[in-house]
Amino acid sequence: MKLALLALLAILVISLPAAAQSPSTKPPAAQQQAPSQAADTSAKAPSARPEDVKSIDDILAALYGVISGPDGERDWDRFRSLFLPQARLTAATKNADGTSRIRPMGVEDYAKGAGNYFLQHAFYESPIVNRVQTFGNVTQVFSSYESRRALGEAPFARGINSIQLLNDGSRWWIVSILWDEERPDNPLPKEFAGKSSSGAK
Repeated sequence: MKLALLALLAILVISLPAAAQSPSTKPPAAQQQAPSQAADTSAKAPSARPEDVKSIDDILAALYGVISGPDGERDWDRFRSLFLPQARLTAATKNADGTSRIRPMGVEDYAKGAGNYFLQHAFYESPIVNRVQTFGNVTQVFSSYESRRALGEAPFARGINSIQLLNDGSRWWIVSILWDEERPDNPLPKEFAGKSSSGAK
């Protein structure tokens, strides 16, 4: 993560399945995971391209790049390889009546919902400003973005992705992406608006 990664999902997620059951409502056995299982979760993700996950800049570029392109199939295994298998992508949007809508998704939920749209629609999303903060192995990136339907045209949407990253000692992983889009009552702050470009990644 439109990858995200991602203004478009404010529209797409409306039709996606509801969020999974809250951990607090699961039976105790489902809440606990043996240490050996927890340590091996990365094995469930497809192997990543080394150049995609060797640095913060690289994984952000891969995130935006993998969801961008002309209408047609995306490389969803490359997309999956950027995320921990348990990662979440969450859209914070508003309904027509102004009430809030929060839609959490798993990586597969996003791939299914966005993938169906991308098959018939070109979509390009690129970062405007990335603000990075790191503590130990944990990094938070506030990444403003702009989304286009064709390279060279004005963006039809902008917003901010809040991206959480983890370095496990050998590579970077996306743990979660939470985003909101720009609206008349929710403009991008000046420090994140940057200077809009005509191209996109």
